[in-house]
Amino acid sequence: MIAAVLAGFILAPVFAFSKKILVEKTAKLFALLPLILFVYFVSFSGQVASGEVVDFTYSWVPSLGIDLNFRIDGLSTLFLLLITGVGTLVFFYTSNYLKGHEKLSRFYAYLSLFMASMIGLVLSDNVFLLFIFWELTSISSFFLIGFNNTQEGSRKSAITALAITGFGGLFLLSFAIFSGGLTGTSRISEMAEMTEVFSSGTSSVLLLIFLLVAAFTKSAQFPFHFWLPGAMKAPTPVSTYLHSATMVKAGVFLLLRFSPHFSLNEWWSPVLILFGAITMVYAAIHTLFRTDMKGVLAYSTISALGILVFLIGLGNSYALSAALVFIVVHALYKAALFLVTGIVDHKTGTRDLTVLSGLRSFMWPVAIAGFVSAASSAGIPLFIGFIGKDLIYEGTLHSAMIWTTVVAVLTNFLLGYAGFAVGIKPFTGPKPEKSIAKPSAVLWFPPVLLAAGSLVFGLFPGLLEGIIIPAYEVTGGQDFHPLKIWHGFNLVLLLSGCTILLAILLYRFWKLNPEKETFISRFDPIAPKTILLKASLLFEKMAAFWTRTAQNGHLRNYVLIIIVALITALIYHLIGSPLTYLDQLIWTPLEWGEVVVVSIMFVAIIFTVFSKSRLAAVAGLGVVGYAMCFIFVFFSAPDLAMTQFTIDTLTVILFVLVLYRLPPYLKLTNNRLRIRDGVVSLAFGALITLLALEVMNESPARLISEFYAESSYLKAKGKNVVNVILVDFRGIDTLIEITVLSIAAIGVFGLLKLRLKKSEK
Repeated sequence: MIAAVLAGFILAPVFAFSKKILVEKTAKLFALLPLILFVYFVSFSGQVASGEVVDFTYSWVPSLGIDLNFRIDGLSTLFLLLITGVGTLVFFYTSNYLKGHEKLSRFYAYLSLFMASMIGLVLSDNVFLLFIFWELTSISSFFLIGFNNTQEGSRKSAITALAITGFGGLFLLSFAIFSGGLTGTSRISEMAEMTEVFSSGTSSVLLLIFLLVAAFTKSAQFPFHFWLPGAMKAPTPVSTYLHSATMVKAGVFLLLRFSPHFSLNEWWSPVLILFGAITMVYAAIHTLFRTDMKGVLAYSTISALGILVFLIGLGNSYALSAALVFIVVHALYKAALFLVTGIVDHKTGTRDLTVLSGLRSFMWPVAIAGFVSAASSAGIPLFIGFIGKDLIYEGTLHSAMIWTTVVAVLTNFLLGYAGFAVGIKPFTGPKPEKSIAKPSAVLWFPPVLLAAGSLVFGLFPGLLEGIIIPAYEVTGGQDFHPLKIWHGFNLVLLLSGCTILLAILLYRFWKLNPEKETFISRFDPIAPKTILLKASLLFEKMAAFWTRTAQNGHLRNYVLIIIVALITALIYHLIGSPLTYLDQLIWTPLEWGEVVVVSIMFVAIIFTVFSKSRLAAVAGLGVVGYAMCFIFVFFSAPDLAMTQFTIDTLTVILFVLVLYRLPPYLKLTNNRLRIRDGVVSLAFGALITLLALEVMNESPARLISEFYAESSYLKAKGKNVVNVILVDFRGIDTLIEITVLSIAAIGVFGLLKLRLKKSEK
């Protein structure tokens, strides 16, 4: 299993650094990678269909109890087959679509990296592993969306997509950390047994927010949807793979994977239904005003993702089965329509629906794929889209909320129109004036195969049940309803017929023109994209303000901020821990020698602080250091006293030599700043003193000290524990410290000996 997960990562650099001529000749063979993986994952379908779950565990971070946990169950199998199946066709299609492109090898590397990331994501049974692959999908999609990096639009779209999905990734990380801490495990399957953690209390609300933000950003739910239309700047294979079958469904996968965990949470269904409904209707309406084929497909994709979130929120048996079937339905017809769009653009040089017509004469296989996919998107009988649409209506009718059925009908007939506009409009009507070259079979075969899938599964829906039923059971569904072409004359059939009729009428009478797209652009100032971009500008201003105030290049400011932060943390600690230990301290009587030394130290400190001479201040610091030497002697630490004496002597000499050549003493701060610094220094010193007293009052952990005491003589043949630690146990560290000090001393010596000419000063 680990080889299957890592195969894409291993081959990505191989693709990237292959020679251009080699890649062009062997590009079709690159499709063997997803094809082999597809066959490998199909081999588990028998076990999965029988209700079996296959786990693979590899050691990762044993000290934290985190392993590489991979799990093949019904839900992961469904997505694995989509990822590798559609991936095979996309790899094959790309070999001709980008033929001759100078960066073809790099494109395959990015595609391979993305596929591997998605495979790892859907297989992960460890929440931290899930997060890692989640972020890898964002990074690899950034490279794919910005593939045409010479175009400003592509660069902006890639950055926007990365910013939105990366923002959601932070929430997923928060979810991973928080859920792992509350449940005591990082295994997703084990968390499912602790539904009380996810269903009640303030913590469950936070977990829900973290998960939903992550899912909504990745699956382009309102108001985070705007990155997906911009991502259409990417080449068509990217749009096909990322935005119809894989990446954008990662958020849907996340919701399905954790639906059993949140099944008892009172906010789970209402929030998903609300955001799903808004997204599906909002995006479906937008398809009416778009004239670019990719633009229509982008908004219809957002609407379809809204439907999936909406169905997961409804949560009844029909809705869950509808969601799983619609994942397949959408992948088949939307991937086919994207590939059809790519062929049209590749051969005509335009995707403008207002000028395209009559292409069926030049590319009839492509036209057939477009017609079939459009029919499936509209839910016409005998296509799998018809069964998916019927299940959607069953789910809404069993929800006891009439408005859900209304928005479902509204969305479905608008999506039907969008399918007709992209799959039928370019191929009907008068022929274009100039002849158009016929596409290669390498281009038209993938969309035809996908369209055939829509027809085959529509005629024989039982073929899907072996995959859908296990996935349905994983999501917590019960009493699965068999997939059938005919359910008799009922309300669902009536709604389905009305949907098809409305889609046909809308396609017949709604005329596309640029003025309509201009009209919808008038609402851009209040669009979520504009609002969120303005919010991002506010963040930039805050960052600029923080940089000017806190990160302005002055070392004294950095030190001040660090010390103030430490003071705040220590005060917070002391508030929660009263200073009761002060009464328990044993105060030994002071001796005259200690009083004299501390008095000298105090006077030296006062002298240093208020001195107006650098040399006098250095001398004062030297006195403080020598006083510390006496304190070490008083407390029976002569070795430390000698070390302190040596260091202080050398430090004073170095300071004197360096400061002697500096300009005369300058007063660079005013009284207000000096008072501030004095207060901060006194507060910090007082808190450190209290902290030291608290440490002295605590029972020390003696494991380390006992180890050194027992091992110093036996292993290092030394009786002085401190010396043995420095010379033997930390010998390399001490050597490096000596080296650093030596280099610094040589540098200081070189500066002292430097004699510059006046022209060089």
